[in-house]
Amino acid sequence: MKQRSFWDSCPQGAEHGFARPGGRFRLAAAALFVASFSSSATALAADLVVAMPNWPSGQVTANIIKTALKKDMSLDVEVREMGTMTAFAGLASGEVDVHPEVWLPNLDSLVTKYADKVQLADIGVSAWQGICTTKQTVDKTGIHSIKDLLDKKKTAALDTDGDGKGEMWIGAETWSSTVIEQIRAKSYGYDKDLQLLQMPEDMGMASVDAAEAADKPVVFACYSPHVVFKLHDIVKLDEPAYDAAKWHVVLPADDPDWLAKSSAPVAWDKAHFHIAYAKSLATRKPEVTKFLESIDFTPEEITDMSYAVEVDRISPADYAEAWVDKNGDRVEKWLKGREQ
Repeated sequence: MKQRSFWDSCPQGAEHGFARPGGRFRLAAAALFVASFSSSATALAADLVVAMPNWPSGQVTANIIKTALKKDMSLDVEVREMGTMTAFAGLASGEVDVHPEVWLPNLDSLVTKYADKVQLADIGVSAWQGICTTKQTVDKTGIHSIKDLLDKKKTAALDTDGDGKGEMWIGAETWSSTVIEQIRAKSYGYDKDLQLLQMPEDMGMASVDAAEAADKPVVFACYSPHVVFKLHDIVKLDEPAYDAAKWHVVLPADDPDWLAKSSAPVAWDKAHFHIAYAKSLATRKPEVTKFLESIDFTPEEITDMSYAVEVDRISPADYAEAWVDKNGDRVEKWLKGREQ
């Protein structure tokens, strides 16, 4: 009989995205989709619509934008939960005005596809993506590089449910990075002996917390800035440096045979993320685009957002209101624009 894994017992947090694992998540997602795009009265009532993704810093940033514009420009801003592909389609069609956090290179194909309709703000936040483990995992198993994930003797320690395969969280089902981590796992070859888990981030991070509390080994997909680096002694796995000539990523939206046609046996390229907005906004509300182009969060502030939502359990809206009140002078500079 298969034993229960700590991956199965992690608490489930609030549902924020679409197409998450599990029937009730799919039903909730469908309801959100219908509510978002069928309720024209709500859409017409708002001066602006800001897409809200399903990770903490994106949720907080969306609400900071809403709070600042409402407080200082008296604009009625609706924050609407949706996936990134839906958001980009909305930016192009006029349903959506702003996306608070577009990751590159993850979303290069979408940015290219909608280049005539969607603008990325010049200022971005430097980031990193890869595979991580904990210091105690390194000490116990010797896993410190991607090549170690090909060693069955080492990855056996990651098998928490007794099925003969170790488990590894690779991201939420809706994330583009999750698709790319599937490609990387196939390219390196560790997909053969590791079960690649897709689940909401709060569940994935709860499993890391549980593993650390129980002094158990764990390996997982990670990115920074993120609160996990503040909570635990995290080690980034070594892997071959990024090589554009070896990075061939095809996304499911572009080809149904995407996995077979993709290969990426190298590290991610340097990452960064930006606010995106509809190009039409520059004509409709130039004062808003001036504000968006001036927002300059630091990596430390992004980590603080994650900590507030995931650890302190503060709602993104409440944290945003407190942040805007505390940083009034800075928000005022953003409203005046970078040239001031």
